Formats: sequence, C-alpha cells, structure tokens
Amino acid sequence: MSTTVSNNTTLALNVSAPTFELVDIYGRTTNLESYRGKRVFIGFFRHAGCPFCNLRVHALQKEYEDLKAKNLEMIFFFESKERILLSSTFHQEISPIPLISDPEKIWYQTYGIESSAAKSAKSHLTSFIQTAIKAKLKGLPMHPMADGESINTMPAEFLLDEELIIRKIHYTKGLNDRMSMAHIYDFAEAGEVVN
Repeated sequence: MSTTVSNNTTLALNVSAPTFELVDIYGRTTNLESYRGKRVFIGFFRHAGCPFCNLRVHALQKEYEDLKAKNLEMIFFFESKERILLSSTFHQEISPIPLISDPEKIWYQTYGIESSAAKSAKSHLTSFIQTAIKAKLKGLPMHPMADGESINTMPAEFLLDEELIIRKIHYTKGLNDRMSMAHIYDFAEAGEVVN
C-alpha cells in the first residue's frame, strides 16, 4: 500500500523511513538511525503561529512521558525558521522532544508533505474560529505567517517501528484531521497499527 500526494512524492508503508541527521532548534543533533530499537512518531506541522498545529503539539506533549515509557519517541518538524520558533516560549518548551526547523521544506518534500490551497481554505472557513478560541484558552501562540511560511502546508504524521519501517502514514484531509491518539497508544504498547 502506498500513499500519493499532490507533489508527486510517493511514500510506501512497510519500507524504511528516509533517515536524517539534523540539528534541532535547541542545538542537539537528531539522528533517526539512533532511534533503532524504539518506536517513533514523526509529526510535520505548519508554521509557528498555526493554532491547529499548536493544539496538536500541546496534546502530544501531554502524552510524551507516558508514551516514552512505552518505548515510543517523538520528533517534530515545523516549516518556520529557527529564530521564529525560538522567539516563542511555547516552542522553546517542547524540549525534550526534538523540534526541527525546515524552512526550505527539504524534509517536507522527502516525506511527501502536501501543499493544498483548497484543503487549507476549507479548514479555515469551517473551523478556524473554534480552533483559535481553543488555542487562546490554552494560552497557545497564534499569529500570522512569517517569512517564507505557507498557508497551504498540510500536516502529516508517521509511525515507525523499531527497525525504522513506516507502519502508518496519515496525510491530513483537513487541518484538524490527525492520527487518533488511541492508535498512537496501541502502536506504542504493541507495535500494531489499527486502521
């Protein structure tokens, strides 16, 4: 089974994930190969001021310690430049989860992250106000896009097994469409993917 996205990149399930060795915004080297023996959640998010993404990151952060105890690690990518992420207290506090800035979207392209004006517009029209209110109530950052960020980026999430094989790919259909937390827990606990 494979998943195709609009930028013509195809990633297949049950194959090795593209590996990387990158420096996160905290100055630490993150080498995917070093995660062998653990299960891994990789999340690709939009820009630093996106309430949809910041709510998701907030929810994942709350589960981090519990999931780590079950042998699942997390790695987050944002399209924002490092200086923008570091100017946000919220994003500074994502550590110890690696947070990688990829403004050139090299790894977004490698992992087949979609750019869709139509899907982004639909999400903004149907759920932006409610999402923005939720983000504001939780004190999460929400601001217009900055240098080089795109309103059309669609988030995506991946689950890798202990051999760094892709076991689940979730390209979002809308900005509030994310992998179920129950599926992430099932994978963390048993290494099984529930569809």
